[in-house]
Amino acid sequence: MYPRTPDGRYFVVKGQLWRCSDPALSEEERERLVHELMEARRAVRAAKSSGNPEQLRSARAKVDAAKVALGERGPVWWTDGSPDYNRRKAIKTPYADWYRSQTNCG
Repeated sequence: MYPRTPDGRYFVVKGQLWRCSDPALSEEERERLVHELMEARRAVRAAKSSGNPEQLRSARAKVDAAKVALGERGPVWWTDGSPDYNRRKAIKTPYADWYRSQTNCG
């Protein structure tokens, strides 16, 4: 399991922040969307193997749509006006001190 920021907005992989899914989603909705995301990722893999650029574009669009629906991309799901630090190095964000305090984050 990856460390999550204290506010629950991000998890950290290799020092980089990744936006968490919207916690307001019902468990049923989140599971449905994760299933769609996994299907779309399999379609990306198949499209890469096929060499069909249109198939790959379509599959990647489905991945993006699922991630937006989950709240991991697109408009942020929080309402306090805080900026989005998705895909940024934790040490270059307001989470830097928290990140440094994690035992396994060097």
